[in-house]
Amino acid sequence: MNTLNTTVTSEADVPEEKAIPVQDERPAETVIEEGKTVGTPFADDPKFKLRNVEVFYGEDRAIKNISLDIARNEVIAFIGPSGCGKSTFLRCLNRMNDSIDICRVKGSLQLDEQDIYDSKRDVVELRARVGMVFQKPNPFPKSIYDNVAYGPRIHGLANRKSDLDDIVENSLRKAGLWNEVKDRLDATATGMSGGQQQRLCIARAIAVSPEVVLMDEPCSALDPIATAKVEELIAELSESYTIVIVTHSMQQAARVSHRTAYFHLGHLVEVNETDKVFTSPEHELTESYITGRFG
Repeated sequence: MNTLNTTVTSEADVPEEKAIPVQDERPAETVIEEGKTVGTPFADDPKFKLRNVEVFYGEDRAIKNISLDIARNEVIAFIGPSGCGKSTFLRCLNRMNDSIDICRVKGSLQLDEQDIYDSKRDVVELRARVGMVFQKPNPFPKSIYDNVAYGPRIHGLANRKSDLDDIVENSLRKAGLWNEVKDRLDATATGMSGGQQQRLCIARAIAVSPEVVLMDEPCSALDPIATAKVEELIAELSESYTIVIVTHSMQQAARVSHRTAYFHLGHLVEVNETDKVFTSPEHELTESYITGRFG
């Protein structure tokens, strides 16, 4: 019977194991032309008209020459890897970056053709028109009623208690909360569930009749059921408001938005109809991100 000789006569006979190079899954060509965005960054009837926007933290440039229109009554989603500038850009829209001493904003940012950063602009009035919902629910340590009534009170939107009652009820109805809390409006808001707290924050934002609602990852701390309720709410609110949402969930962007904007290292790489972004993106970086090659 023949036997197979597998004897190694010396170490020199052992084939040297070759290291397998780690493949970088990003496209080889990742140079982004500054200020150039593929797709449809502009709109026929813009609510926001943003041109050549740059944001600096000290000497570091976080936003690099971005131009974009945000249309009236559209839902636009900002997506991209962590640290790509999407939340920084979002906060420019109601001057939330003003609270950061080392932050500087350059370029033209217009809301209804009025300069957001005009030195004469009343920032309180701006933030009443452009409300914001943050990543983590942040109800005031007050009653459910007083949380919603807070904005209308300080802005003088209700002269009578009955008017304020109507604003609170209508806001809670729009936020899909009225039936859940109508019998306990005096209860402390911090005792609500996380999903209820986030919808309360949305009710508080819309109680002053804003024109725009900014949402910075509003569902990241919520469970799937609460997330579904907030997404349903976004669809309903889009009939009356312009909504800008930052999200790390591409599935959420696909579900709720009309257009999607992809950010990468401070650049706005692509803006397109949401279906197009997720089925046939124009830029290779967008494709690499949505297919999970990096992020």
